[in-house]
Amino acid sequence: MTRSAITTHVLDTAEGRPARDVPVRLEVRTPEGWRELGSGRTDADGRCTALGPERVAAGDHRLTFDTAAYYGDRDHFFPEVTITFTVTDPQQHHHVPLLLSPFAISTYRGS
Repeated sequence: MTRSAITTHVLDTAEGRPARDVPVRLEVRTPEGWRELGSGRTDADGRCTALGPERVAAGDHRLTFDTAAYYGDRDHFFPEVTITFTVTDPQQHHHVPLLLSPFAISTYRGS
């Protein structure tokens, strides 16, 4: 599979390393509600590049990260993290990283 139109990268900032094996789901907003486009898990480098289709339409999309699965028995505050964003130019690649620690999260529009 080639690279998805939307990719992500999860970095565990508390540990100072990529977050491996985090389940991620990609969805698009439709008039009926959210519809799944794809799902995957982060690789050893914390990346998920085969997450969904090679092209997406303009509109609202979201990534949901199952951080409870990643942390397991370790203490954490966020059992899941959802990042909602708008694709305005479907010709562009959208990279949405997540910086994760047990008690804080951050994201940005990557390249």
